[in-house]
Amino acid sequence: MAGHTIRFSPQGRVTEAPTGTLLSEAVARAGIDLVQPCGGQGRCGRCVAQVCSGEIRARSTLRLSEADLEAGYVLACQAVVEGDAEISIPPQEELTRHLTSDRTAGAVSLPQGYDPQSSQTIRRIHLDIAPPSTDDQTDDWSRLLGALRRQASIGNISADLNLLRRLGVILRASGWRVVIVLDQPVQNGNARLLDIGPPETDEMPLYGITVDIGTTTVTVWLVDLLTGDVKAQASEYNQQIRRGEDIIARIIYASKNDGGHELRQLVLQTINGLVDTVCQRARTRPEHVVKAAVSGNTTMLHLLLGIPPASIRLTPFVPVVNQPPPLTAAEIGLEIHPRATVDCLPGVASYVGADITAGTLSSGLEHAETTSLFIDVGTNGEIVLGSREWLIACACSAGPAFEGAGVRDGMRATKGAIEEVWISSETLEPTCRVIGGGKPRGLCGSGLISLIAELFLNGLLDKAGNVNVGIEHPRLQMGEHGAEYVLVWAEDTVHGENIVLNHVDVDNLLRAKAAIYAGFSVLAESVGMPLEEAQQVLVGGSFGQYINVEKAIEIGLFPDVAWEKFKFLGNTSVQGAYLALIDRKARQKIADIAARMTYLELSADNTFYEAFTSALFLPHTDMSRFPSVAQKLARPQEKERAP
Repeated sequence: MAGHTIRFSPQGRVTEAPTGTLLSEAVARAGIDLVQPCGGQGRCGRCVAQVCSGEIRARSTLRLSEADLEAGYVLACQAVVEGDAEISIPPQEELTRHLTSDRTAGAVSLPQGYDPQSSQTIRRIHLDIAPPSTDDQTDDWSRLLGALRRQASIGNISADLNLLRRLGVILRASGWRVVIVLDQPVQNGNARLLDIGPPETDEMPLYGITVDIGTTTVTVWLVDLLTGDVKAQASEYNQQIRRGEDIIARIIYASKNDGGHELRQLVLQTINGLVDTVCQRARTRPEHVVKAAVSGNTTMLHLLLGIPPASIRLTPFVPVVNQPPPLTAAEIGLEIHPRATVDCLPGVASYVGADITAGTLSSGLEHAETTSLFIDVGTNGEIVLGSREWLIACACSAGPAFEGAGVRDGMRATKGAIEEVWISSETLEPTCRVIGGGKPRGLCGSGLISLIAELFLNGLLDKAGNVNVGIEHPRLQMGEHGAEYVLVWAEDTVHGENIVLNHVDVDNLLRAKAAIYAGFSVLAESVGMPLEEAQQVLVGGSFGQYINVEKAIEIGLFPDVAWEKFKFLGNTSVQGAYLALIDRKARQKIADIAARMTYLELSADNTFYEAFTSALFLPHTDMSRFPSVAQKLARPQEKERAP
């Protein structure tokens, strides 16, 4: 097959590619980063490249205007090489931190009765070993095992080859007095030797990390294993976002060429960067981290471990593994102590992973005496219903709309994002609250929810999310995608362009909220329980803690129950992973939760689809489900407004 020379500007890179090669693959071969949020499916229109000259054939022109086509633009994931070419790659959007602070988290408290000496699995033990002699020619390893049995009542341990290679030198150099570090997951059970050194290594700190691999965000906590205290926290975008904003897009990308390896490297770069950050903040080094507890949805853990995730999205939706065995940091590629134990927490099914079993523990749902609803709001909407007696779970893909994706002026919750909106019922003029103050740049998820609720209650949006063009107001105008509401005029924004909301934007958020509402509705119906009977609604997920309950009910995201039933818990996944890291009993509880949780597959019949379709309206096709909203619509003058 003929090879062709592809030159890229302004990067100045050159690569060779045979006929039929996707342009996006040629870009990757040249070592150029190209954002592909839809995983190379041609849906997002953000991997544009300009063909300056040469033979490139576009297989699809979706998302490109006539002006784009005339200028030679193509979607790199939908264009193939058919000859030599010169290609211009526009500057790529940068991932910027979406948290107002990456150091914050919910209050972290140790479990009641926690004893770091006995509750956690890492042990440091001093051993005085009798040296060999002509009368006692026991080998070094057996000599170490004998000392452990006599001095620490530990009978069985294992060690890797690299440690065995160093064992004899260390024992003799230390005069047969050593400090060993063990991981003993089951009390009085088998243990694994992590390290061995001279007596002065007793002064070395022992740390662990908890890692929550979210589809959008990765969070790492650094924990002092000698006390159980959290010493530092950090969060950052999951770099995999550049290759797919949702798990389905990433599964598809992973199946292409070397996509799985690339996604694994991207998440490892994210985690290892965060490990460096937390260690710097705590003034320690990554090699002092001897254990990791990792949580995340099933796809994220497969990608971390380099396990092909293709079967997750194919009938009958079965993953390769729900409960990975303990591994070492060196095996995975985590840049901490190479023999550190990496415990990937157990999941339940393809779409109910370790983030939900860990979250169920930390939320308190697994020992609740009354029926409770647990909702993890994020790119993937996972839901659990139950109590200490029973648990049933499901999952529905909400998509990235809550993170501001798929919305013209959407953005993540960083400085300059509008996070709350009020609209005067008399003038229809808005008041906005902007993260960090100053002029706004766009709308984050909580701002979108707030704005849509306000537009709907003021009659500016109908139940289907259409902008009401029958109202004469300067903020209602026709835009590229039809009627739109101008939230902020160009002169009042950072970038000098209007911030607007149109029907396409509203439709994306309606689909996200409809998926979550339909999910817990079907879950409740499957056990014959009306939603209003839930005694508490536990909301997890980093995004969940920013949601205004009133607004979420008004658009139909949450059930219309008393506000006092809602509890916002923040990142329950990382909190559960923290408990698993420091307490072997908590780790066993997570395994028990996974074993007794029933999984409801929503795609098994049309029930979910019908519920989803009914929820694609504001707040729902059945207004009897939302009596408080119906009351506000009947008496709009009584709505509370911003001061």
